[in-house]
Amino acid sequence: MSMDSANNAELLPRPNWADLASYWVDAWERSLLFADVLRQRGNQYHEHMAMQAPHVLSFGTELVADGRNLPRPVNYGLVRIKPPSGTEIDLKKRPFVVVDPRAGHGPGIGGFKADSEIGVALKAGHPCYFVGFLPDPMPGQTVEDVMKAEAAFVAKVIELHPEADGKPVVIGNCQAGWQIMMAAATRPELFGPIILAGSPLSYWAGVHGRNPMRYTGGILGGSWLTALTGDLGNGIFDGAWLVRNFESLNPANTYWTKQYNLYSKIDTEAPRYLGFEKWWGGHVLLNAEEMQYIVDNLFVGNKLSTGKLLTSDGDQIDLRKIRSPIIVFCSKGDDITPPQQALGWITDLYRDVDDIRAHGQTIIYAVHESIGHLGIFVSGSVAKKEHDEFASNIDFIDVLPPGLYEAVLTPHDQADGDQSGLIEGKYLLRFVARSLDDIRLIVAEDPADERRFAAVDRVSRINLDLYRTFMQPGVQSVVDESVAERMRRLHPERLKFELFSDRNPWLRPLEKAADQVRQDRHQVSPDNPFLQAERAASAQIETTLKTMGWLRDHLVELTFLNLYGSPLLQALVGLSSSDVPPRQRPAEASDHRAFVAQRLAELRGRIAEGGVVEAAVRSLIYIRLPGAVADERGFNLLRRMRAERGGDMSLTEFKTLLRDQYLMLLIEPESALATLPRLLGKASDKEAEAVIADIRRMVEATGPLEEEGQRRLMVIEQIFAKLHQPVAVQKAAAAEAHVTPLAETETTEVEVPRLRRSS
Repeated sequence: MSMDSANNAELLPRPNWADLASYWVDAWERSLLFADVLRQRGNQYHEHMAMQAPHVLSFGTELVADGRNLPRPVNYGLVRIKPPSGTEIDLKKRPFVVVDPRAGHGPGIGGFKADSEIGVALKAGHPCYFVGFLPDPMPGQTVEDVMKAEAAFVAKVIELHPEADGKPVVIGNCQAGWQIMMAAATRPELFGPIILAGSPLSYWAGVHGRNPMRYTGGILGGSWLTALTGDLGNGIFDGAWLVRNFESLNPANTYWTKQYNLYSKIDTEAPRYLGFEKWWGGHVLLNAEEMQYIVDNLFVGNKLSTGKLLTSDGDQIDLRKIRSPIIVFCSKGDDITPPQQALGWITDLYRDVDDIRAHGQTIIYAVHESIGHLGIFVSGSVAKKEHDEFASNIDFIDVLPPGLYEAVLTPHDQADGDQSGLIEGKYLLRFVARSLDDIRLIVAEDPADERRFAAVDRVSRINLDLYRTFMQPGVQSVVDESVAERMRRLHPERLKFELFSDRNPWLRPLEKAADQVRQDRHQVSPDNPFLQAERAASAQIETTLKTMGWLRDHLVELTFLNLYGSPLLQALVGLSSSDVPPRQRPAEASDHRAFVAQRLAELRGRIAEGGVVEAAVRSLIYIRLPGAVADERGFNLLRRMRAERGGDMSLTEFKTLLRDQYLMLLIEPESALATLPRLLGKASDKEAEAVIADIRRMVEATGPLEEEGQRRLMVIEQIFAKLHQPVAVQKAAAAEAHVTPLAETETTEVEVPRLRRSS
């Protein structure tokens, strides 16, 4: 016997018959209880699907608007969330609207737990609404119909909260994220801040070796299979196929880990397992036309992030038209929506941050290191802090100046500066200004991949035309509703519920036997050597399945890259070999260029207008501009200033004031500083001293200033100190700022604001 064999032999359980007997009894009992939990899962499935409006929300609801009553009926509805006992709601706070994804599963994941997105919003005192859907689509329902319905629901929420300080916050989970973005692009006046949780918007994006799901369309030859599936469903696409796709991503978890986790912890794990399976198995249906639109235009065509989608009226769906802050929450641990797909639309649409500013947009992103796709919505312990901080500081987010920011959370006890009542949660929320180069580092754009996916799009259109011409008529002639319904019932994702439920007569004795086991349970000792051997075997099986999954994904990727990277194939489908990228950034509309020119002229004409509040805000922005960081403590002090000095100024007016003062400093820094004495002209010495004291307090509360910030504070103090001296002295004080003139624009016909790092 070799030395290795001897060592391995020592690791095996010794032949102790008492240990073996104890383990055998425990294993048999666990097997019986495991089978009974599967039986309960099947019964739960049938009970759940028999409901008129099945969902997994853990909150009470009240129907507010039924999408079936709209001019273009849809199977969506708007409900008001009833706050739990003891939860106080402030009707003056802006409402939250959580929209769940319709991607094969039923609604409710956004309110699945008490600490999920809905629970966090209620905890922060906001009225909360939920947009869910029924299992069956309305006849003729389209993606555009759903988009219009969601806009109508947001309008209804606005109508119900006339006293709310701000427009509704809308949270779009996964599929619902891109749907909400489309709605906001067509009805931008309705939406407040938009939070995208794990939402894909740039479908070709990803990195080699880590995002195999994006290759699926190419490996299957495009969207013809989607059309076939819809025809086999008699015009209905079965959402169980989407669930099957998700299951295939992680074969180790699907075929072993999830089940073994239940089996090994059968005495405690059943409630959690059944709760999740209630949502995971709640399959819903889509119209075939809806699914075809999604696959052709988004998954394969990738048209949303380049402004190529049109409504039925011919209007362009351009995400640059959105005027609300957009918060993107994604994770490196998300294998369904990786950060590249969640953030790639930003580099698709914009040249640089000045381009974002010129469109008046505020984009914020946060990249989590580990949380999985579903954890983003459920808001488990690893993601709860992000949801808490976004909900608590949503007004802060809404008044941020246009630009691109990364959300950074710092534990409360590690924050610098004055913290007395200025940090609302357990973390300090800061927004750090970023450039598009920071996004490009994440997205990792690859021109060669762009050409490959463009080839997939063209191959898909060819194959779809071939299917519709030669196969579709025959398939449709033999499939009626009875055939389609029979096929849905025999789907593997449904069949497992049929086989393990009380509908199976062979399982009827199982419940009684399992109850007897629970009454007289014989659990094995944790240090039993046979139990340890079982766990070692389980780990080996899991590793093997993971390796097989990795090999499969690696083979799929190699096949995709070589097939669609072939110059011959690309030439055959009409992709030229020129340097022109296959996917162009959307052109700038002439009406937008005219709007920017008009807006800049308006801001320049109003630089000398305003009073004490405008002067204070402008001074603070000027001091803090070099740091390129926005801090919730500074906002909370600004909010106090608004309450003390702003009179009846609404949040919307306050937001406009902040943005205007910020842009004035960007486009005309010298004039913006030189006109400060005019804004303060009617203020007395006492009022001026109070304002400069407020400014110092805000600056000190948000941590130490950099050298340039300290110099700017001294300049502002000099301007305030010489306020009532002769005009010449005031101008001299303002001139001491030595502001660097802004650079001229480079490529656009209309001047847009530009900010140098040194300014």
